[in-house]
Amino acid sequence: MRFMFVGDSMTIGRAGDFTWRYRMWQHLNSTFGGPYRIVGPRSELYEGSDAYADPAFPADARRHLAGWGEGWQHMAPLVGPAAGAARADVLLVSLGLIDLGFYTDAEQTAANVRRFIAGARDARPGVRMVLLPVIPNSRAEEDAPFAAEVARFNELLAKAVADLTTAASPVLLAARPDGYDIHRDTYDGTHPNASGEHRLAGEFAAVLHQAWGIGGPYGPERVL
Repeated sequence: MRFMFVGDSMTIGRAGDFTWRYRMWQHLNSTFGGPYRIVGPRSELYEGSDAYADPAFPADARRHLAGWGEGWQHMAPLVGPAAGAARADVLLVSLGLIDLGFYTDAEQTAANVRRFIAGARDARPGVRMVLLPVIPNSRAEEDAPFAAEVARFNELLAKAVADLTTAASPVLLAARPDGYDIHRDTYDGTHPNASGEHRLAGEFAAVLHQAWGIGGPYGPERVL
């Protein structure tokens, strides 16, 4: 089974981060009984750094399709070629905050979600996807119109998932990670710190296990 992480700055991480991708790699190693690979066209952190917090994080497990400042509109044309080349079976996707903050409104962002799903399926007709809703950041606490746009997008994201999921290529909507608090689980009101990484990985792990029997429950000792 081939997993591909797709995301923005919360997923790619910066120098010194473990990343939630690392936490998922640890989780899959400990709970998934079958052979698997982590795939994708990139492996670096922000600005091309390779300074992961754990230098023993294997090169082949660092693969991803994520970029600092990249959102649904950037990934929609990239996901098909990337998923096709890597023969991805499962996409774990965390996108949207950067779109709403800088590029597109809720309706435009939701349209790009639909483009993304179509592009992934063109390349991999049976691909499975888990999509994380946008977690409101510190800007949403002070900017009511932006907070409303985030809420509106999350509604449209849920509708897109309901409209587009199929038996052949299921699309699932994750929940906001249980207990996620931007004042405790991020280092700047947006990007996850160690506890935030665990909570993000834990939500994806829960969906994989509960919906498809992939892996197991995320170890409670890992949720700080």
